[in-house]
Amino acid sequence: MAFITVKKKTVVIILSLVLAIVTVAATAATVITATRADNGITIVIDAGHGGADGGVTGITTGTKESDINLSISKYLMKFFEKNGYNVVMTRSDASAVCGGIKYSKRQDMIARKNTVTSSAPDLVISIHCNSYPVSSVKGSQVFFASSASVGENFANTVQGYFNEILNERPRTAAVGDYYMLNCSEYPSILCECGFLSNAAEESKLIGAAYQEKVAYTIFSAVNAVFYAKT
Repeated sequence: MAFITVKKKTVVIILSLVLAIVTVAATAATVITATRADNGITIVIDAGHGGADGGVTGITTGTKESDINLSISKYLMKFFEKNGYNVVMTRSDASAVCGGIKYSKRQDMIARKNTVTSSAPDLVISIHCNSYPVSSVKGSQVFFASSASVGENFANTVQGYFNEILNERPRTAAVGDYYMLNCSEYPSILCECGFLSNAAEESKLIGAAYQEKVAYTIFSAVNAVFYAKT
């Protein structure tokens, strides 16, 4: 009987130690979560096209631009959220932003604008893929609104990262007359992530690994700008 009593005490002691360890671990987890909380910066990610509007298509596979845009945007959202940013997506699935039975380009663009204005973001990032009649043309390029100094700063930084990581030949960020750049007062950039009219670039853009690489390149550049200000 004495042996059994000692064993019970041993079990109690072990259980107490386990509970103590679990408590400490839980406290540590709470601290880690707290340090990774929202950093107060809101990003709107706009996956271009969607629904009946598939955008341009791949020269070899016929893959819709809208599908690639969405995939890159989801990776981009993941990177921003993991680093404490608030993220708002204009669309999170293959559907058009405007919804409804009949697609309307005008209503779709207005719906995107409404998402931006209601979010009051620190930056809007619109994701697209490019196309050109000459199939040899390739490379990623960033656009910004004219007379938008903050947007230009972000665009130049992202373009530098594109040139360093993705492009074989450097491109220059440029002014673009695009709706998503001009529809609100908030800083905005539009990223053309590559040319689907170029077979080599298309083959990369349709792959998940490259889509994630593009997203991480954009995130890294934008993150560098925000934290250069602090």
